[in-house]
Amino acid sequence: MSASLCFRPTNNRKSANHTGFLLLGLSEDPEVQPLVFGLFLSMYLVTVLGNLLIIPAVISDSHLHTPMYFFLSNLSFVDISFTSTTVPKMLVNIQTENRAISYTGCLTQVYFFMVFICMDNLLLTVMAYDRFVAICHPLYYRVIMSPRLCHLLILLSFFISIMNALLRSLMVLHLSFCTNLEIPHFFCELAQILKLACSDTLINNIHVYLVTSLLGMGPLSGIIFSYIRIVSCTLRIPLTGGKYKAFSTCGSHLSVVSLFYGTCVGVYLSSEATLSSRKRAVASVTYTMVTPMMNPFIYSLRNRDMKRALRNLISVIPSCF
Repeated sequence: MSASLCFRPTNNRKSANHTGFLLLGLSEDPEVQPLVFGLFLSMYLVTVLGNLLIIPAVISDSHLHTPMYFFLSNLSFVDISFTSTTVPKMLVNIQTENRAISYTGCLTQVYFFMVFICMDNLLLTVMAYDRFVAICHPLYYRVIMSPRLCHLLILLSFFISIMNALLRSLMVLHLSFCTNLEIPHFFCELAQILKLACSDTLINNIHVYLVTSLLGMGPLSGIIFSYIRIVSCTLRIPLTGGKYKAFSTCGSHLSVVSLFYGTCVGVYLSSEATLSSRKRAVASVTYTMVTPMMNPFIYSLRNRDMKRALRNLISVIPSCF
């Protein structure tokens, strides 16, 4: 491919910024655009409002000042940031009928998307470890899950997520891109960007598969191991009521884990085998929008302490105005 058909962002940043990319979205049918806009706006508002209520509810209720709810409030913050990375840009594109996104904007979106999806993944693993300690080592729970360890686990998860996203983004900077810069997605997904490169992406693809396997299967293995131990410990509890209480404390987290990993694995395995790029974009809505939107409902509807804290918070809000 001739040089006139490609640009190299690292050597010609001005050209890259002027060229940019086009986000094709979920549909090119003008009649469908208002429906997509209304649906995504509603889901985004529910996601932000639901997760935004959990954070002050945990902070304001002293009964929720425990490691489990500390991690839950951080998960809510990550879910808000996760959806805010992609959805607002899509809504603006639909409203303005302009699908362009600059090279810098696209790379920024890739970076923050990778940070928050990795953070989501690691937080679910940390929460599984918290449940394992609470059920299998209840007498040492407060000693093991000290505030210092909880903050350290959050900082470590954040550091790993930042470094992973930074490394992936820096590797994209060394690629040359062809003139066909249409991304069949509603946000800048790394896999779709690599397909547009007209330079060799072998190293990038190897890195993506290795890191995805490490940061995907590693945490998932940790979650599975934690729940195997939890089930083993729970079965040794003599009283039926004690077993039910032990399992009920894990129900919400297990539901969120199943929803998150089930949709992610389902989308990527099925899309690689059978789905086109556009259908993959539609399928990816499940883990980019549905999962963060459902998390607050799962944790609030299955938890009496959380429902009480939310009721108290909502009753206080009108008096603040």
